[in-house]
Amino acid sequence: MNVAYLDCSHEVSPLRQPGDDRLCWLAPEIGEDDWLLELPADARAEIDRLAGFLADNPLPLLQRRLEDHALPACRALMARMKAVLDDGVGFSVINRLPMDDYPVDTLLEIYWLLGQCIGRPVAQKWNGQMIYDVTDTGAAYSYGTRGSHTAVELVFHTDNAFARMVPDYVGLLCRRPARSGGVSRFCSLYSVHERMRERYPAELARLYRPMLFDRQKEHRDGAPPVCLAPYFSWRGERLFARANSSLVRKGYEVAGEPMDELLAAALDAIDEVCSAADLWYEAPLERGQIQYLNNHEVGHYRSAFEDFDEPEHKRHLYRLWHRADGSSSYDGLYPE
Repeated sequence: MNVAYLDCSHEVSPLRQPGDDRLCWLAPEIGEDDWLLELPADARAEIDRLAGFLADNPLPLLQRRLEDHALPACRALMARMKAVLDDGVGFSVINRLPMDDYPVDTLLEIYWLLGQCIGRPVAQKWNGQMIYDVTDTGAAYSYGTRGSHTAVELVFHTDNAFARMVPDYVGLLCRRPARSGGVSRFCSLYSVHERMRERYPAELARLYRPMLFDRQKEHRDGAPPVCLAPYFSWRGERLFARANSSLVRKGYEVAGEPMDELLAAALDAIDEVCSAADLWYEAPLERGQIQYLNNHEVGHYRSAFEDFDEPEHKRHLYRLWHRADGSSSYDGLYPE
């Protein structure tokens, strides 16, 4: 290979089967009770009091620390959500923040604090951006433009699959949904893995070997434009997936390297498997709802959407990433 690459091939691990059948769910086996959490009255009262405190005690945006606030009801709610992410279906939605009662910046501060119950927030861009606006900018989906800034369909994937350190959890707060479309779907990557093992064993084995991912220009100038890593690996008993067939295909285009035939077949196979209706569960995200997912074990999909013409009505979500390892910078590095 002649191109420079970010080397994450140390993640390679032997192919194995999941040890916990609870994580291998199919869509007909789950319902709203498995993932939807209503905002309890005591948590809503805490949020109202918190909003008043934030207004009376201003700080620059995103400087608040969870440890400075008691919030027992909100903490209990977020603990229930995290249990679903770690030991349940892997995605959950809180219904919902009072979006019409407070200024947007106040709601972002509340979201920022609630998110810290899930884990430490980390940068989502190389420039250090901590809250990411998911909205259609009108840009074409191309090299250097993330799909989250377009209205195109996004196939099943995990966020930041090309990174040096992949986020553990992904959160979204819906400020405004699209006029139509933009629907979220989820699938258990354990179930995807097992269907691949049953139907495409050779292709699954190839997904355990390193491949190139396009880094979407999310790096310093002169850094390698692609990442070399396996699609599937394991961390102890838990699956670790860098799931994004589109970015693998783009990775080979950017690198100017030929893709081996088995990898091309493996990407086609996993796209086919993920499209099976019994594997994915649909859960539209509505205004004020907070959605979280386990970013190693659950794949998510967004349908193409048609937006409103008026800027003040366009689809707009706020995203958070959380990661336990590394520093809070995008690459997770510490000074040497």
